[in-house]
Amino acid sequence: MRGTGWFLLVSSSFMACSPGYVLRAAWEEARILARRQSMEEVLNDPTLDGGTRGKLELVIEARSFAARDLGLDVGDSYTSYADIGRDTLALVLSASPPDSLAAYTWWFPIVGRVPYKGFFSREAAEKERRKLEERRYDTYLRPTSAFSTLGWLPDPLLNTVLRQDSVGLVETVVHEVTHNTVFLSGHVKFNESFANFVGSVGAIEFFCGREPESPLCRTARARWNDTVLFSVFLDELWTHLEAFYAEGLPVDSLLPRRRHLLAVEAERYRSRYAPAMRTRGFAAYDPARLNNASLVARHLYYHRLHLFDTIHERTGDLARSFQLISDAVEGAADPWSALERLAESQVAP
Repeated sequence: MRGTGWFLLVSSSFMACSPGYVLRAAWEEARILARRQSMEEVLNDPTLDGGTRGKLELVIEARSFAARDLGLDVGDSYTSYADIGRDTLALVLSASPPDSLAAYTWWFPIVGRVPYKGFFSREAAEKERRKLEERRYDTYLRPTSAFSTLGWLPDPLLNTVLRQDSVGLVETVVHEVTHNTVFLSGHVKFNESFANFVGSVGAIEFFCGREPESPLCRTARARWNDTVLFSVFLDELWTHLEAFYAEGLPVDSLLPRRRHLLAVEAERYRSRYAPAMRTRGFAAYDPARLNNASLVARHLYYHRLHLFDTIHERTGDLARSFQLISDAVEGAADPWSALERLAESQVAP
């Protein structure tokens, strides 16, 4: 998973209920801010290694592309760089009941309820995870390398993001500044899936616009192909599990049957979807390892991506697709219904 998108390390964490959590979050944010340097200052350092220099220059180019070609509100995001001295920014915890695809949520002022919580300490994350598992929740703990404050603060580029390859780096930059531009309150799944689409297709236009037959162009296209296929599979799996949970089985008898269902789904993925995948990661994915928490967390980023893809195929231009989608969902009570209507319409290129 690329990051948590609008994981608000600053705005939500500062106002969480636990004083200890507040103090740790404040200390970590102050640590990031204290380490910031302007991109210009970093690039002017003669001791900067060539690999880091190339990636920083790529980020600057991707940011300019997002603003110039896509019309995204980049604000002051990624105009500075911070080396936080470790490989992982934070750990993100998600949880769900074992018999429902409902996210356990944490409440924060301003942003309301969110389906994940960030931790800067593995010990603290594991402690919270154990508490939830003792209450029989499924849990999912994963690292994140990037975040967005939705333009409230000038997000620095962190060294954790630079571990990605060139395509992933451009995808991340465009994904995160998409949140600065369009953010629908209370619709996390739409926000993340939309940003996933814009980031992925943005990387295609960025690299293929430069050199249509380049390896980077081919990689960006292959990843989006696999991302859409993976989204279709996850949506189908979601539907199958919803029907299964609707039977109302007791948890003790439900769990072994769920393991069998996931094994069947994993075989369906291997036989039907994996052969059509163009990238190793998606082709080797094993759905049998999922539980409700990990499925709910992934589904935030992969819901109904084929609708975005359909609209884009008709326009052939990401900036126009972005504008059409933004206009369609603005003020909509249900952005997915608005998106579906747009996908079914005859979108003019």
